[in-house]
Amino acid sequence: MEEKLQVWVMLAMALSLLSAASAKPGLADYHSLPYYPAACAGFDFSNSGSMITGVGAELWDNGRACGRMLRVRCTRSANGFPKPCKDGVITVKVVDYCQQPCDINLSEDAFSCIANIDAGKVWVDYS
Repeated sequence: MEEKLQVWVMLAMALSLLSAASAKPGLADYHSLPYYPAACAGFDFSNSGSMITGVGAELWDNGRACGRMLRVRCTRSANGFPKPCKDGVITVKVVDYCQQPCDINLSEDAFSCIANIDAGKVWVDYS
C-alpha cells in the first residue's frame, strides 16, 4: 500500500511540473460588469458565473476558444505597482474576444482573486 502511495505522489509531482512547464506568459487586465454582449454564443451569467475572461487573437483561435477553461496565476507587476500579486491560481471561462491589443481580459471578480485591482494590469502565466 505504501508503495502505491509513493507512485501516486511521484505521478502527481510529475504532472504538476508538466502543467507549470506548459504555462504561457501573458498580460492581463480586467473589465467591470456588466459584460454584454459577449462574442461567444450562449454566454449567460447563469451558465458562466463571474469568473470569466475575454482573450486576444492568439488565444481566440477563430472562436474555438469559447467555453475553454484557463488556469491563470499572477506573476509580477506590469506597470511598477508594488506587490500586485496574490497567491493562488484561478480558473476562468473564455466568453469573449478582446478587441484591443491584449492577451487576457479578466472579469473584475477574477482579477481581484489573483491581483490587487489598483494594479490595473499584471503579468500572468496561463494554461
